[in-house]
Amino acid sequence: MEWQELTDLTRGEPFVVERVRLEGSGIAVEGRFEPPQLAQLSGDDQVFVAAFVRSHGSIKEMERIFGVSYPTIKSRLNRIAERLDFVDTDPAPTGADVLDRLQRGEIDVAAALAELDRSR
Repeated sequence: MEWQELTDLTRGEPFVVERVRLEGSGIAVEGRFEPPQLAQLSGDDQVFVAAFVRSHGSIKEMERIFGVSYPTIKSRLNRIAERLDFVDTDPAPTGADVLDRLQRGEIDVAAALAELDRSR
């Protein structure tokens, strides 16, 4: 089943994948897996995002492709963006990370305490 078919089947309702099978190896993993955020968008929104990426983020190109105005494109992008969590590219270090760096001598105790304090 393709993501598009799964999206159509669920009609935008949240869903959880409980089994993943690797093609060709016969290996299956069971558990609780949340589908990727983009797969949770409606089929139309997935097509819209793919077109936006393929057009290198050009709103003018999106206007041409979809035959709609700039405000319509911006409105749809804003609506989709509200449904997506953005990845933190600079997350706070975990306590284990700080202790590892302290143990390796990369930071001193004062720096370790300061980092631990910031990550609370």
